[in-house]
Amino acid sequence: MIVKAYVAKKPGLRLESFQYELGPLKPDEVDIDVEYCGICRSDLHMLKNDWKMTKYPFVPGHEIIGKVSKVGSMVTHLKKGQRVGVGWRSRSCQTCLQCLSGYHNRCPNGEDVIVERHGGFANKVRCQGLWAFPLPDNLDYKSAGPLFCGGITVFNPIIQNNINSTNHVAVVGIGGLGHLALLFLRAWGCDITAFSTNPEKEDEAKKLGANHFVNSNSIKDMKAFTNAFDLIIVTTNADIDWDSYISTLAPGGKMHIVGAVDQMKATVFPFISQERSIGGSPTGGPAVILKMLEFCQRHRIKPITEEFPLSKINEALNHLEKGKARYRIVLKNDL
Repeated sequence: MIVKAYVAKKPGLRLESFQYELGPLKPDEVDIDVEYCGICRSDLHMLKNDWKMTKYPFVPGHEIIGKVSKVGSMVTHLKKGQRVGVGWRSRSCQTCLQCLSGYHNRCPNGEDVIVERHGGFANKVRCQGLWAFPLPDNLDYKSAGPLFCGGITVFNPIIQNNINSTNHVAVVGIGGLGHLALLFLRAWGCDITAFSTNPEKEDEAKKLGANHFVNSNSIKDMKAFTNAFDLIIVTTNADIDWDSYISTLAPGGKMHIVGAVDQMKATVFPFISQERSIGGSPTGGPAVILKMLEFCQRHRIKPITEEFPLSKINEALNHLEKGKARYRIVLKNDL
């Protein structure tokens, strides 16, 4: 089967038209006709080989919405023509301890959609049937792609940390990930504080669900929230004043990092003295993704998106890289 796609042949180059042979379908796989595909900042990192794991030629795209076009002989829960979503992960072994414990997203033997394989900036994509998730009927499929990476990335910490409606939660960075975190937490019923270096985002952050807004450039404003938060979700990929944020954690609180920061530098004693902790997570397992989709359907949650045709992929990538996206970009397949 010939797939039409957009490819980078070297780091940092513009994408260009490309075709490749998909090969035989494995019994546990499905082929998907791509309708829409989101652009994630991870696609930019992979394009530039920032994480030193990109193999060229490289087809990005891992926030995929489409219809199943072919079903492997072992796949019984999906059928041809069914609309599904696919995110960062494309395969897990299902026999290791992580998979057997429900943490398929942590499978050390798994595969990712755009790591050493081609992704969704194409007219077709393939994945293990387990990682193609049926869309609820009343979920807006045109904007749903970002849920499968950005959405689950910020939904998973809410589940992992057993957050309830009485908790005080902060979100650092109000962008592609952060705006989804606000939407989820508002529906969850939490008291929410948005942290941003851009004071112009205050009105929109509150419309998205924030009860409070803090200009993180203001030391005075930061100190007003000392010992305040049960959970801080860090969505930014920029370096921040880690100690200032750690001081806003309540005793026993946790800082959960989902933004792709290079490193962090923090004082250890505030963790010890107040029994605070720090952690992170990579997207989420199949059960949590299904729970997120049900939650979005129930509360009518959808990402705020801008749409470009796939043929304008280079313009869309430039729009994202310049920080102009509000808040996620989706590409409509026009191949």
